[in-house]
Amino acid sequence: MLQQYIAPPNSAMPGPIGAFVDVPQVCATQACLDLLDLVVSKHGPVMFHQSGGCCDGSAPMCFPLGEFLVGDSDKLMGHIAGHPFYISQSQFEYWKHTQLTIDVVPGRGGMFSLEGSEGLRFLVRSRLFTEEEWSWLVAHDRV
Repeated sequence: MLQQYIAPPNSAMPGPIGAFVDVPQVCATQACLDLLDLVVSKHGPVMFHQSGGCCDGSAPMCFPLGEFLVGDSDKLMGHIAGHPFYISQSQFEYWKHTQLTIDVVPGRGGMFSLEGSEGLRFLVRSRLFTEEEWSWLVAHDRV
């Protein structure tokens, strides 16, 4: 089973005396990790890219690692079970105030996204960062 920080509500990782050790910008549900485990078993290491969509319900694309060429206008937001999650800089400007949680729903994903043949698709859910989380992200040059 792939290991990943699974996002509960307000999913910053607290450190000593209320300080944050990290504030993940992208997290995963257990359903996401389970589907990702299946996809990786069939295709090997993967990467995610979010290039469109404005809100909850958008679908990130899942590609074999290195098959999608990232450029200077793509930002690495984090990793899901060790697999990189990129977002286009223009999308990041819309989403930077939110923590993305990657979930799974029934249906077909994007035509080239690896999970499409499973009858399931990855889906973005989001929540606004708290003021404390946002301050931490700013202080650590993450936004």
